[in-house]
Amino acid sequence: MSEKDYYKILGVEKNASKEEIKKAYKRMAKQCKQCHPDLNKHYPKATEKFKEINEAASVLGDDQKREQYNQYGTTAESFGGQGFSNSDFSEFMSSTNFDDIFDQILGGGNFGFGGRGGRRGSRESSSRGSDLRYDLEITLEDVAHGITKTLSIPKLDTCEECDGSGAKSSSDVEKCSVCNGTGVERHTRRTAFGLFQSTTTCSRCRGQGEVIKHPCSECDGTGRVENTRKLEVKIPAGVDTGTNLRVSQEGEAGLRGGGKGDLYVVIHVKKHDVFRREGNDLYVDAPIPFTVAALGGEIEVPTLEGKATLKIPSGTQPGTIFRMKGKGIPNLQGYGTGNENVHVTVEVPEKLTTKQKELLEELNKTFSEKKGGFFRRIFE
Repeated sequence: MSEKDYYKILGVEKNASKEEIKKAYKRMAKQCKQCHPDLNKHYPKATEKFKEINEAASVLGDDQKREQYNQYGTTAESFGGQGFSNSDFSEFMSSTNFDDIFDQILGGGNFGFGGRGGRRGSRESSSRGSDLRYDLEITLEDVAHGITKTLSIPKLDTCEECDGSGAKSSSDVEKCSVCNGTGVERHTRRTAFGLFQSTTTCSRCRGQGEVIKHPCSECDGTGRVENTRKLEVKIPAGVDTGTNLRVSQEGEAGLRGGGKGDLYVVIHVKKHDVFRREGNDLYVDAPIPFTVAALGGEIEVPTLEGKATLKIPSGTQPGTIFRMKGKGIPNLQGYGTGNENVHVTVEVPEKLTTKQKELLEELNKTFSEKKGGFFRRIFE
């Protein structure tokens, strides 16, 4: 069991929140700075005190460590940092933001006590080629049937001369002597908390871990050359505006043999002169003579497959919608096909001959005044 009471050291209750612990840490750390031996001879133990509150903050600010401490009075690992001198403390305290310190204690990162807990560097994976986007405009007929398009894609492609290695020959590639092939450089400095270790991308090989003695003359050592590639892309039936089609490995080549990116084809469907699309259904307006609306008959309506015959029953009212099953857009996932909805509008002639007027007036008289009638409403 630990003899230290971390809650007492920071002056907080056992149910204190992280924010309260952070505020207490800042307050105590500033007191240590003000009472440092170089500034106040009456408080010669500021260095030890600061180590103590740092230890308390590192435990109570971490949920897992705090839970272990509350249950067992200790944790599974040592919290204390390595020793440091008064000169280290003075330099560190004079230039430190306590918010940043506390965030480093709780957030991990490259900050470690006693040189432990820091993240190990690894070779960067940024050598992969970039993804590309191609915006493709197609017609509604293309959507209904599916289509194969030939695209011209300008991009950085793999250099055929060096096969993407960037070197004149395979013997011209050697391990970087600065990072020893790891792609990163490590830097260590002593702080009030112990050893601070950071990693940065190698300045010589830029994270590759390898350097080229004699670069390829065709690509200047990059492993890539500008090229325009002809590519056939199959557009499935049922796509819509905004659909993204991913074509694997058809993006730009990576640097010096790195993996290729992907190509994303973004679909844009042109506005149609006749049809309106709602999901997988189509809508079309079909004007009919008022005689057909009253007596019934057949009309021809357009579809994406050509013309089709639609039967109009007698007494059809303006605004009626007839459904033609399976005449819409196929489902993109292959589950069925939408419908075509025919919206009927009644055409009223703008001009009538004398004979037509006489016939309509005679017909109108046959309708009951009580019930009114279709033609009566037209004249009114």
